[in-house]
Order: sequence, then structure tokens, then C-alpha cells
Amino acid sequence: MTELSFAKTFLTTLDSRPTKVTADHVEDPKSYPGRGAYILPKFPRPMNKRQKTSTLPGSEPSLSVLLKSARNPPLEITLTSQALSTSILSLKEFVSAQSSIPVSKIRLLYNKKPVPDSKILKDLLGDGDVGTKMEFGIMVMGGVAVLKKADEEVEPKVVGEGVIGAGAEVLKTEEFWGDLKGFLVQRLKDESEGERVVGVFRKALQS
Repeated sequence: MTELSFAKTFLTTLDSRPTKVTADHVEDPKSYPGRGAYILPKFPRPMNKRQKTSTLPGSEPSLSVLLKSARNPPLEITLTSQALSTSILSLKEFVSAQSSIPVSKIRLLYNKKPVPDSKILKDLLGDGDVGTKMEFGIMVMGGVAVLKKADEEVEPKVVGEGVIGAGAEVLKTEEFWGDLKGFLVQRLKDESEGERVVGVFRKALQS
């Protein structure tokens, strides 16, 4: 093979290989080939607009809570601007303050199901289900009889230097153990554990 034929063969081989461009190569935009605009296809249905919220960034959303009882005694209480961290026990305490019904006699129902005291409003809402209003049903254990008993005025009886309801007499009342249970449930976030601890305290006191 002569040098001329070798050179032709070598150049032909180089032409068949792709051209390599250096990393700092810049091409003139004017030399780009003309291309038509690419338009995305339309969606079969319009996208839902994101609802605007009035809450500020970083602030916890709030909602209105309706507490309603159609049975005796009839009650309807509306609480506005309640945080999602509000506990069920706090709602029961507010109902007790408004109606003079003991907290231990109040049960709150959500979607017709009893709700434990350890739950908070956020626990009852599903993901993305945060609205502006929640409605609870009020069930009073004992009905009107409980309300009448709370409205009765009983004169304190003298026992030594104190009165009934003071000292050791308080430990004999169901209201004390109901309040203790509510406090423990709220702190422990566990209704069954709160009942267990109250049972241990009560059994130890009786022994």
C-alpha cells in the first residue's frame, strides 16, 4: 500500500466517526435550525383552584366547634377560634362550666361515636380534611336528674372544725376521682392508663 492510498483510507475512516466538540465550544444561535413551538395538550377537565386560607404562615389554623344536645337537657354551645390542639377534655370542662353538669357525667360524640378525653381536634380530622367547623353531640349520663342535682343548693354540714367537702371527706366523693381521672388522661394522653392509675390510687387509699 502506497502512502497516498493509506492517507485516503485513514481520512475516510475519520469521516465515518462522529465529530467531537470541546467543552468550551460555543455555537452561534443564528445558525440554529428553525423549529416550531411545542404546545402541551389541554387537560380533559380544568384543575381545581387552590383554596386560599386566611391563616398566616407558621400559625396554627383554628375552627369553630358546635356542641349540641337534642335530648334532655337541651344544650347548644358554640366555641369560636379553637386550635387543633384543643383536647376533648377541655371541651367537656367548658360544657360543665356553662351548664353546671359534672365533667364525669358528660360524653362527647363525633359522627355519633364516643370520643375519649385524650383525643384532640386534630386527631379526629383526616389528612386534608381541615375545615372551618366541627360539630359534637353531647350525651349527659343521667339526663335531667344530673342537671337538677347540680342546681340544688345544699347547706354544708359542720364536721369538727371543717365542713363536708374538705380534707378526707373530699376523697370519698366521686367528683374528686372524676376530676383526678380527667387530669391524668389529659397529661398521659391515654384514657386506659389514666383509669388504671386512678384505680391504683383509690385501692391504696382504701387499704
